[in-house]
Amino acid sequence: MTHRLAFVLTAFLGANGALAQAAETVDATSDASTEQDALFADGQTATLDDFLWLKRPVVVFADSDRDPRFTQQIDLLNALPHEMLERDVVVLTDTDPAAGSALREALRPRGFMLVVMGKDGKIYLRKPAPRNIREISRTIDSMPVRQQEIRDSHSR
Repeated sequence: MTHRLAFVLTAFLGANGALAQAAETVDATSDASTEQDALFADGQTATLDDFLWLKRPVVVFADSDRDPRFTQQIDLLNALPHEMLERDVVVLTDTDPAAGSALREALRPRGFMLVVMGKDGKIYLRKPAPRNIREISRTIDSMPVRQQEIRDSHSR
């Protein structure tokens, strides 16, 4: 009886170890998708007021989700989501001009357009071509509110 109990416990503990290892693997792969889920939001339903003083909107417009500039910009943003999340960025995408979203009414894009905004609602970068993470990060890091955040984080 004691041997049987020891065998059951050993099998149970071994299975728990394998389950824990499998869970760690799932967590590691889901962390990347969780970061991307946290970074992107639907630009069709969002308004800029939703993010005022909370997030820095990076808005990507195109006339179609097949526009090569749109897919390139999304790929660039997906490459380093933690860089954007660290800077409180939310990426809003709008690829349907016919829908007449609040973002399109406010920002008036023509074709592809990338807009980087501050938490204060001010436009800091507006470009008709994709930009890499380095340029977007540099733009954000030069914003007055971001400069204050950096100072505050160093004083802790």
